[in-house]
Amino acid sequence: MNNVLLLAFCSRSITLSSNAAGVIAPAMEVDYQLEDPQAALEEGERLGRVKDMRLEAEAVVSDVLFAVTHMSVSHALSSSLDVAFINVETREGDRYCLELSEAGLRVVGHTFDQVEESQCCPAHLTVYESVYALLDSLSPGYRHAFATALLHRLETLQQSTQ
Repeated sequence: MNNVLLLAFCSRSITLSSNAAGVIAPAMEVDYQLEDPQAALEEGERLGRVKDMRLEAEAVVSDVLFAVTHMSVSHALSSSLDVAFINVETREGDRYCLELSEAGLRVVGHTFDQVEESQCCPAHLTVYESVYALLDSLSPGYRHAFATALLHRLETLQQSTQ
């Protein structure tokens, strides 16, 4: 029986589990808090630990919405357990359609709700592990907003410990 521990840092969580030998290792990373971790664990085992990309997409949007002009899960493009589409407008006014899958995130279009057939530009070929890495590569405005938010959190933390 594995023991499970959820650690929260900012709005992200890391699940740690220990195996029969007592070795603790990260099991998975999620972008949202679970109300009932035990029920979620049982549900994940029942489904073979398949992530629902629609839920992941919602979590991605809520995580970085503060640092972009607009971000939402696409309702025009069909999402499923293994793929979801996200529309994002950067602070610079650039619009993208992103594909979220187990592999990560990648740009699939330069307009909301549109998957471009041509995969000629480098942004289409690069798969990012996180939305943070993707936006960091596309938007200086995102980098600035993220850094500012982090600075405010650190200042608040410092003030609360004094």
